[in-house]
Amino acid sequence: MAIDAFEPHPLVRLLGKPAADFTAGDLVRAVEELGLSQVNLRYVAGDGRLKTVAFPINSREHLLEVLTRGERVDGSSVFAGTDPDASDVYIVPRHRTAFLNPFGERCSLDVLCSFYAEDGTPLPCAREQIVRRAAEVLTQETGMTLEAFGELEYYLVDEPERLYPVEEERGYQESAPFSKHQQVREQVLGHLSAMGVPLKYAHGEVGNILEEDRQLVQHEIELKPVPLEQAADHLVLTKWVVREVAYAHGLEATFAPLVSGEGAGNGLHIHSRLVQGGANTIVNDEGITDTGRRLIAGYLAAARTLSAFGNTVPTSYLRFAEGDESPEEICWGMTDRTGLVRVPLAWGGDVLADMVAHANPGSTEPIPEPATDPQTVELRLADGSADVHLLLAGMAVAAKRWLGDPGSLELAERLDTANHDDFEQLPTSCTESADVLEAQREMFEADGVFPGQLIDAVLAGLREADADADADAADNDADDDDDAADDDDDDTDDTDDTDDGTQRGERASDDDAREELIRRHWHVG
Repeated sequence: MAIDAFEPHPLVRLLGKPAADFTAGDLVRAVEELGLSQVNLRYVAGDGRLKTVAFPINSREHLLEVLTRGERVDGSSVFAGTDPDASDVYIVPRHRTAFLNPFGERCSLDVLCSFYAEDGTPLPCAREQIVRRAAEVLTQETGMTLEAFGELEYYLVDEPERLYPVEEERGYQESAPFSKHQQVREQVLGHLSAMGVPLKYAHGEVGNILEEDRQLVQHEIELKPVPLEQAADHLVLTKWVVREVAYAHGLEATFAPLVSGEGAGNGLHIHSRLVQGGANTIVNDEGITDTGRRLIAGYLAAARTLSAFGNTVPTSYLRFAEGDESPEEICWGMTDRTGLVRVPLAWGGDVLADMVAHANPGSTEPIPEPATDPQTVELRLADGSADVHLLLAGMAVAAKRWLGDPGSLELAERLDTANHDDFEQLPTSCTESADVLEAQREMFEADGVFPGQLIDAVLAGLREADADADADAADNDADDDDDAADDDDDDTDDTDDTDDGTQRGERASDDDAREELIRRHWHVG
């Protein structure tokens, strides 16, 4: 087949076929022609991070064996709650995911893998199997495919620069030299494109933070819509690449929901659309369709439960309470950045032709039409702590449940900010999210999508996160009480100062607990 001259994936160019058609034999040929000497099998573990098993290539037979059979790994070290007595599981390469890894001591061929149990069946607790099952059930029920992509925010942290110093809260799409680390953004774009991850753009984000000994500069990278399983893999790959490139530049990257006592946190907004026969079913010439409104209703109805997958640490809920554009209320609106779901501009209403003609007087070039209408709905719930595979699977479960519900259009109308202003609130803690998920777990366990054992592990993790935060806060309070007692011994007559000191001590305790929470969850996600 003819390959587009702008195709960035070197394996697609070399093999002359789309990645979806790659075979083990194709990858053997690529290794031989590129002179590679190592293959890495990669998988997403229970902590949501990308893991690696490295294989030196000993022979053609060995290479084909690795690329076909995969390997066995210790499931008890990968997934919480796995029985050590029966923990051997298989990882099998998905050839369509192959890419060249530029970060090791030598260039390698990397392939993402899926998990299978001893009897060869898909491993129920494996992230990629959960999101795959959720997508399949939705398509079987509705005939539509849920496509999605993420807007991923992150901070790069280093020492303050004297020249063109960081201006706080003024980083949105700023250019160098006022924007810092543009070279990191560009390298991330280049590596991800070459790995087959379709990207829209990258830019500086609002959240510049300047402290005495460090600067924190926020960036965003936005991907493009693909089926759900790919969307989850692409977000995990993006986080890995950002960290690798930042590390190579001597910088630290963090996706944490909060990074400082001041400034914006890191969100992870998920855009989605429903596609059938190549057509976007959530939009038509008149705007958002009833299908689109039902999809929105599903996300809003399940929002409190989805927070268990999208907001997994205590600082997630501080971000809700304190962020200028972080949602708290369960509602939606057209282009409304305060709602939980937003319908962004997407060149609807035949506006494009007039804009192009005005911007380019005299131009007679035809305006190309996208294969699928770009309109999406944006779920603004999650942050950098999200377990992206579980979040996307949960969104598919919510979509399936409400697309066929007779009350979904009424719910969408009731939660529209254009018509109402009294809405339910999102959870305020990990524990509250866990309680909601526990009450609604039957919906997520239906059709064999979310195994009960995994739901139990999510509930335990959320409650443990809050318990640890409470313990830290109690330790800080105890330290403050000891300090206050020492102050009383030094000056028992200064009643006014003692009262003021107590108030200051309470605020200091809150600040100390907050900083400890930020530190604890700095490398989440």
